[in-house]
Amino acid sequence: MSQDTTPVVLITGGSRGLGRNAALHLARKGADIVLTYRNARDAAEAVRTDIEALGRKAEILPLDTGDTASFGAFVTRLKSVLDTRWQRRTFDGLVNNAGHGVYKPFTETGEAEFDSLMNVHVKGVYFLTQALLPVIADGGRILNVSTGLTRFAVPGFSAYAAMKGAIEVLTRYQAQELGGRGITVNTLAPGAIETDFGGGMVRDNADMNAGIAAATALGRVGQPDDIGGAVSSLLLGDFMWTTAQRIEVSGGQSL
Repeated sequence: MSQDTTPVVLITGGSRGLGRNAALHLARKGADIVLTYRNARDAAEAVRTDIEALGRKAEILPLDTGDTASFGAFVTRLKSVLDTRWQRRTFDGLVNNAGHGVYKPFTETGEAEFDSLMNVHVKGVYFLTQALLPVIADGGRILNVSTGLTRFAVPGFSAYAAMKGAIEVLTRYQAQELGGRGITVNTLAPGAIETDFGGGMVRDNADMNAGIAAATALGRVGQPDDIGGAVSSLLLGDFMWTTAQRIEVSGGQSL
């Protein structure tokens, strides 16, 4: 049986929000998808159905990106899926997307909340990517999801933004150290997007939405499709000479 040469992209946290949207954009551009979920299996199954309706292959795997002890077993299962579904040993693109937010003033953010963010957004990304390196194809692409909040400050996001600042530094080091294998590593930094992130505050709070739109050069708040399109372009487009870059997709928010 011959090896399937279709691009395969792994997206963490792909059952909802920006991860789901990115998966669908990538599928429309010809990629097959492996997406992970933590608890929402039904939502992940729905995304798989949507991807297959586009004529692409999809697999869903459970993963808690804050539990580094589980990464070895996850990689073993991923290898089995790659062999069974695609007759190959590697995949082509990784989107480190999984995460959650804490919306509290600096003075009120607790240590447990801080540690939860650290485990998922920094430690998890660091060691999951490390564990996946033998399964990422030479010439592959890694995209670490950050936030516009590392460039502009919005009260209430100090801990979350600090984690993403660490990811932006990590991206540059990964790009330097993995460049010998032809692997590019970039950061995608979304601005404010209308999703359920943070309880849907940007989407559902009309005053906040209007204020952000007024402070954005393109005059509106971002939509999930704005981010999904950027992800698919960076992973499947002609960006092989672009690495170690922070690419903000915010419509010109807070310039």
